[in-house]
Amino acid sequence: MSLDNTEITVVGDDDTGLIAEITSLMFDRCINIEDLDQEVKDGVFRMTMHVDTSEMVCTESKMREDLSDLADELGVDVQVRFPGADAAQSIAVLVTKESHCLEAMLEATDAGDLSADVDVVIGNHSELAPLVEAYDVPFHDVGDEKGTPDEDELLDLLEEYDVDVIALARYIRILSPEVVFRYSNRIINVHPSLLPAFPGASAYMQAIEEGVRIAGVTAHYVTPDLDQGPIITQRAFNVPDDATEADLEERGQPLEADALVEAVRLHLNNEVSVGRGRTHIDGDVETDLGLPEEVDHLTPDEPADQQTAAARTQTDD
Repeated sequence: MSLDNTEITVVGDDDTGLIAEITSLMFDRCINIEDLDQEVKDGVFRMTMHVDTSEMVCTESKMREDLSDLADELGVDVQVRFPGADAAQSIAVLVTKESHCLEAMLEATDAGDLSADVDVVIGNHSELAPLVEAYDVPFHDVGDEKGTPDEDELLDLLEEYDVDVIALARYIRILSPEVVFRYSNRIINVHPSLLPAFPGASAYMQAIEEGVRIAGVTAHYVTPDLDQGPIITQRAFNVPDDATEADLEERGQPLEADALVEAVRLHLNNEVSVGRGRTHIDGDVETDLGLPEEVDHLTPDEPADQQTAAARTQTDD
C-alpha cells in the first residue's frame, strides 16, 4: 500500500460485528478505506486497514481517542500508525543463545549501515546480556528457567520501546498470533534452510538426511504459520558429500547474519513490499536477494543437446 496511507491494526478475541463497528467509525469521519485484510488464528482476530485520512473530519488525536474508546468497548487492542509520524525507526532484536546474527545487527546499526537503531534486545535466556551491554543497548530476559517467554511482558516491552521492526536473530521460539498479528509484516526471521524446504527445527540436519547438494538460509516475514511467511532474501552454499550438521552450521551461520541484515535494511528503506503472499522489491534497488549475479554466467541458458551441437559446430569451423 502507499506510504501516504494510515495503518490501523486491530487484534483481539474473534467475535461477530468487529469489522462492521470499526469500518462504520471510519465512514462517519470521512476516512476512506483503501485496503482491508483480516484473519483468525487460534481464536485470535486480526484486521489491518490502510486508510486515506486526507479528508478526515477530525484531528489525528481525536481519531486515536475514538478508536481507543471503541476498542475498549469491543474488548480489542488497536494500533494506529500515521504516515511519517516517526522519522527515526526503532529495531527490537529477539534472541535465544546464538550470537552471530545479533552481533551482525548490532555492528550494522553501530556502523550506520541501517537507517535505524537497535533500541532493545529481548531474550528468553540471559546468556547474551554481556554482549548486548557492551554495545550500550538495554537487554531484557523474558524467559523462565526453561526459556519459555512471558509474551505479555514481551508485548509490554515492544510497546514501551515503540518498536517499528522486530528482528528474530535465531530466536528459537514460536511467536503466538497475539504477537505476530500486532506486528504484521514487521517481524523478520532468519531460518537455516532454503525455504519452503525444511521448515521447523533441525533444518541443517534435515538437509543432510535428504542428501541435498545445495543448502542455504532464508530471511522472511513472520506469519502465524511456521516458516511460511513471504521470503525476502536467501543465501546458498554447496554441501560436501561427507558434511555433518556442524559443518553446515559453520558454513551457514555467516550467511544467516548477512541475509537477516539485508532483509532488515530493505524493510527499513521501504524497498520491499508484500502482495499476494510474496515480497516485491520496489523501484530500481541494488540489492543481493539471492546468489550473486556472477552465477548467472555459469548457468546454462539452453538445453544440453543444443550446447553439444554448438560446440561441435565451433570445432568443425
